[in-house]
Amino acid sequence: MRNYIIKRFLLAIPVLFLVSFISFLFVRIIPGNIIDMMVSDQGFLTQMDKLKIEQALGLNKPLLTQYGIWLRNIFLHGSLGNSLWDKLPVTDKILARLPVTLELAVLSLIISLIISLPIGIYSALRQDTVGDYFARSFAILCVAVPSFWLATLLVVFPSIWWGWSPPLALIPFSQDPIGNLGMFILPSIVLGMGMAGMTMRMTRTMMLEVLRQDYIRTAWAKGLSERAVVIRHTLKNALIPVITIIGMGVPNLIGGTVIVETIFSLPGLGRLIIEATETRDYTLITGVILFFGAVLVVINLVVDLTYGFLDPRISYK
Repeated sequence: MRNYIIKRFLLAIPVLFLVSFISFLFVRIIPGNIIDMMVSDQGFLTQMDKLKIEQALGLNKPLLTQYGIWLRNIFLHGSLGNSLWDKLPVTDKILARLPVTLELAVLSLIISLIISLPIGIYSALRQDTVGDYFARSFAILCVAVPSFWLATLLVVFPSIWWGWSPPLALIPFSQDPIGNLGMFILPSIVLGMGMAGMTMRMTRTMMLEVLRQDYIRTAWAKGLSERAVVIRHTLKNALIPVITIIGMGVPNLIGGTVIVETIFSLPGLGRLIIEATETRDYTLITGVILFFGAVLVVINLVVDLTYGFLDPRISYK
């Protein structure tokens, strides 16, 4: 397994290289540039002042030269560079916002699994009953409802009807755990529902397929209880495609944090990349995108390694 993990990390290098190059190039195609933003922020500046700012930021060099300098800093110093606005290290800014996004993503995943797995299992065991039809309709509803629309409703209507709105300032978990979880519960439900719908449908489909296998019929014939048949013999074999769906849904989960954090005023990485895009902070945008790419590579590796735990027949070379 060690050789397999090393091989996967080596294969991830060109992937991350491509992600970094595309993001580095494309963020500079966004209309407007950071010089214009600084001019509007500081007032009137002469053309000479603009050239001095451009030279100070290193933006007067060719794009490929800028990209080479940025890559050299990563490989030699382990640095993603400094923000063009406040000169703070990009790595520090990412680490400062990471706990918020991490908490939101983990809670969303937990809520998704709490919703999807029990309902998907129940739907398969009670196929073509009223409960099954209700569960399938609920799964379609979860997939169909856009997260930004649902998040907007949860912010707007409670403030109109009951005068309540989500806190604008982050409540640290260390100071008030209940208040912190209360602040994250609605955004987590919004993010988790989309993944819950896909996971629910896949769980039902795979449970039905496994339940039709001969060894499951034998287990029923032995007189085993429904609990034993489902948990010990069916669920573990049905979970492999479900884990794949969860792994494929994580990028959507991370992408959803950009919208949800902005709507609920959560100071996470999603909101950070929106702020960086508004100010055209190229270094910060590229650093956050590269960080997200590295996280997805690690998550995909974890998903692949999970297959071996669920099915001992799978070997890694």
